[in-house]
Amino acid sequence: MSAPGTDRDAGLQPERTRLAWRRTTLASSVVAVLALRQALRGSGSSAEVAGAAVIALIWLVFLWVAHRRIRALAARRPPGLAPRSALAVVVCTVALAVFAVAVIL
Repeated sequence: MSAPGTDRDAGLQPERTRLAWRRTTLASSVVAVLALRQALRGSGSSAEVAGAAVIALIWLVFLWVAHRRIRALAARRPPGLAPRSALAVVVCTVALAVFAVAVIL
């Protein structure tokens, strides 16, 4: 065990975590694009346009949180994920899934 105040060798764990965030961001982007495509294919009603706007907003919030986390992981001693950020990611993921299903149905 290292002494307090000394730097630890984080190894490749931050790199793997950063890559996982990138893969998750890519998957979220694909889901958002497909949901937007489906929403904009319809009759163009105000509900469909509002649904597309909500999907885009949710996706942008997720991208913002993911980008902040990816940048934080570049530090020598990356901090843990804040509970607030974790909650934001969960809410964005669930909301995107709910709106995507609503648009399809």
